[in-house]
Amino acid sequence: MAATVNVNGRISDERGAVISVFDHGFLYGEGIYETLRTYGGRPFLYDRHMRRLRNSARLIDLTLPFSDEEMAAQIAETTAAARLGGDEAYIRVLVTRGIGELTYDIKATPRPSIVIIVKPLPENPAALYEQGVKVVLVDIVRNHPQTVSPMIKSNNLLNQALASQQAIRKGGFEGVMRNYRGELTECTTANLFVVKNGAAMTPPLESGLLPGITREFIFEVGREIGVEVREQVLCDEDLFGADEAFLTSTTREAVPIVSVDDRSIGTGVPGPITKKLLEGFRTAARRT
Repeated sequence: MAATVNVNGRISDERGAVISVFDHGFLYGEGIYETLRTYGGRPFLYDRHMRRLRNSARLIDLTLPFSDEEMAAQIAETTAAARLGGDEAYIRVLVTRGIGELTYDIKATPRPSIVIIVKPLPENPAALYEQGVKVVLVDIVRNHPQTVSPMIKSNNLLNQALASQQAIRKGGFEGVMRNYRGELTECTTANLFVVKNGAAMTPPLESGLLPGITREFIFEVGREIGVEVREQVLCDEDLFGADEAFLTSTTREAVPIVSVDDRSIGTGVPGPITKKLLEGFRTAARRT
């Protein structure tokens, strides 16, 4: 699917988008990113994504050389150049340490590189929500918070990539990761929820996971529609014994999980709480 790319203010098609091999995002994975989508042509929860981007930047001591308003203008310009023809947009904003010598010293990279990728948002198949998906528990342990903090939405995604690849080999739509204590954390590209006795529960940030923007919004949706949503430390048994389960992400909203490692969750079909939260999410998203 063709993309339009803005590299440090220069907009081109994907073939014309280039960045130096001496960029520290390429050399060392030193960079951060956010993935956004639009509803009705408007970036959804833009302020929250920028809040998280700035927190990621703070955690790696990276100064962002733009205001939220300036980035919004750059996204709008890139989206206009993409000529999506009414399609909703997939938007990815990346900021790297920048181009510099082969050293870890941040003084060698005084100017960050900024990349904005815009392409039509692929429509998720209806079957994803009507039939649900299988996930698998993977052996790859989520980064320890005192190594590379999961709070950083980093361009260095090797931890999640290895876990996702293991899940794919086992026939999973997603992989569920644990922390060093054996607690459930999140999926490789999504947050995880289990439903028990009518309440939706998701691991706390202290378990070592990325604070998902959609995850955060689900709490608000739950309050609005009368579904309890709360944080709780979760282990394998909580997932296997759940009445329902689902995953959340920016581009997939809330996807029902119907099996884990070939074991059915609940009745083996998408459950009523998941469906209610998904409907509530979509309703709220389109008016936000």
